Amino acid sequence: MRIAITGASGFVGKNLREYLKTDNTVFSMSVRYQPNQQFDIKEDAIIHLAGKAHDLKKVSNPKEYYDSNFELTKQLFDSFLKSEATVFIFMSTVKAVADEVKGVLTEEFKPNPKTHYGIAKHQAEEYILEQKLPNGKRVYILRPCMIHGPGNKGNLNLLYQLVAKGLPWPLGAFENQRSFLSIENLCFVIKEILENKSVPSGVYHVSDDATLSTNELIQLLCNSLDKKSSIWSVPVPWIRGAVKLGDILHLPLNSERLQKLTENYVVSNEKIVKSIGKSLPVSSVQGLMKTFGSFKK
Repeated sequence: MRIAITGASGFVGKNLREYLKTDNTVFSMSVRYQPNQQFDIKEDAIIHLAGKAHDLKKVSNPKEYYDSNFELTKQLFDSFLKSEATVFIFMSTVKAVADEVKGVLTEEFKPNPKTHYGIAKHQAEEYILEQKLPNGKRVYILRPCMIHGPGNKGNLNLLYQLVAKGLPWPLGAFENQRSFLSIENLCFVIKEILENKSVPSGVYHVSDDATLSTNELIQLLCNSLDKKSSIWSVPVPWIRGAVKLGDILHLPLNSERLQKLTENYVVSNEKIVKSIGKSLPVSSVQGLMKTFGSFKK
């Protein structure tokens, strides 16, 4: 199969190109939003990863999100519909549905995104789903949760650095459960979708099978470094008082970061696993330990 990947230079794109190239011819497709443009698609499948990522520093112009994540996706999808390509995979995000989750996030959850990033992704999803799909074409919207793997430099790396320095984890009093997604499992799901024509078009959440608490995550990090865990259960009111000071003084631990580190965010992968008819190849713990092992290098 001839496959074009947009955003192929990013973390997911690099891993996906490597994963797919053994059995396919994989091309990097350079795309950037410009008004009134069309794309000449010659490949069999398009995997659309390109877009503007969530800006944690909140300095981006909101228009950039709608141009890159909504308008560009519309242009690419319209070009796909007119082409001979048969598969379109759009990499959305769970943030297109909810920033906070009570219970378990499934595909039946009514979307209510709060950020420009999530809203723009949701608008792109809606546009894709509203279009009439010609016979012979398949379309998939994937909503991954937090993706990790070797080479990823996100929040897990920050936690790793804390543990590596022997610093205690002071948030042990917070109990939570979070879903993660190994890059290997994501690549596996995409490969199965490409190869299995019986997988119905639609929206799919993608996550590892099991959830972990942040305290369990810290314990795994300690195990990967052969260090004794040091988890302090500082009273929650004390922590909340400290983060208010962090908000004022712009310290590393502030209200937003505390929320990210201690929130519940559980994502169901039941629909995608049932649709592909296979178990994911990597367990949550195996995937995380691979990621942590890569940080040592």
